Amino acid sequence: MSDKIRETIAEVFEEIADALETGSFGKKVRVGLTILGSEHGPEELVYGAVLAQKSNPDIEVVVIGTGVETDLEMVAVADEKQAHAKMDEMLLAGDLDAAVTMHYSFPIGVSTVGRVITPAQGKPMFLATTTGISDVERVPAMLKNTIYGIATAKACGIENPTVGILNIEGARQLERALQKLHEGGYPINFVESVRSDGGVVMRGNDLLMGVPDIMVNDSLSGNVLMKMFSAYTTGGSYEASGYGYGPGVGEDYDRIICIISRASGAPVIAGAIALAAGCARGKLMEKAKAEFMEVRKAGWETIMNSVKASAASSNKTNDVVTIVAPPKKLVTDAIPGIDVMDIEDAVESLWKEQIYAESGMGCTGPIIMIAPEDKENAVKILKDNDYL
Repeated sequence: MSDKIRETIAEVFEEIADALETGSFGKKVRVGLTILGSEHGPEELVYGAVLAQKSNPDIEVVVIGTGVETDLEMVAVADEKQAHAKMDEMLLAGDLDAAVTMHYSFPIGVSTVGRVITPAQGKPMFLATTTGISDVERVPAMLKNTIYGIATAKACGIENPTVGILNIEGARQLERALQKLHEGGYPINFVESVRSDGGVVMRGNDLLMGVPDIMVNDSLSGNVLMKMFSAYTTGGSYEASGYGYGPGVGEDYDRIICIISRASGAPVIAGAIALAAGCARGKLMEKAKAEFMEVRKAGWETIMNSVKASAASSNKTNDVVTIVAPPKKLVTDAIPGIDVMDIEDAVESLWKEQIYAESGMGCTGPIIMIAPEDKENAVKILKDNDYL
């Protein structure tokens, strides 16, 4: 028997012995962790890595940094810049399956899908998204965020994730765009708010209860929510709960990099490593490509162009044409479902048709106040003008 064969047999038996000891069979997922730059010091991050590896025997953490003693595999670098360069090098070479880091710069078109533990019932919920810029326009960005969230949830084992839209500017426009995508053949599992009036637009109660699997929002709102969910029990200086700010996702993005903040503590580090490994096992990059293939079949380009054209139209600085309101009437009925960014233009679209209307604010968002006898016709006009 040759030395090479003996060596191979020895390696196989070593892997079997390790699997029997840990309960984990098969190739381990290698997750890199950069440890330089934390407000809590590198020891806190390494402690999080140890927690992750102990809790998940199929994960192998590779520490990238210096300044701490550890039994984990370590790659020495001098500073954060070198750490990111080494991390990228190892990811692209296949030496790492995924990575966790702080303050990483993603290209435009890539943003992170975070995961939190909601306080009401301890239910996990994805926030799509929490850092990065999916698109330079708000509603197109949130449209992409939805697909990023769905891809991430599916990579993490949720086959048919529910989707809700946070009640922020652009929510109603996004709802209309997603409904068109759904009607075009792309299945979206919309969830209803727990509030009595229901709807896919989510309020604060839905956030706390974790009603949807995926809460769609803009990155800035998601970033604030992530900090609130992860540090509300500690006073803010130590993020103690959740999975971090999540993996950067894009249609053609070629690596899995999960983000943590400088305030993230060991429990969040451990959660972020587990999330990164889950995304690697679930083939996140392939999932993202597959979702975009499906949305393109459902009219993605047409819908996206329409949303972008609407955004461009609202940003025009041409001379404003004054539209005079028709004679005032008693308005006692309400038409909800119009985005706050569109509410005044929607009112004027009715004025053009000699229907008197007023803008208002209901308990669930903007409304148009209308006379009962004008409501049916007003709803038709608003739909024809793409406000509903």
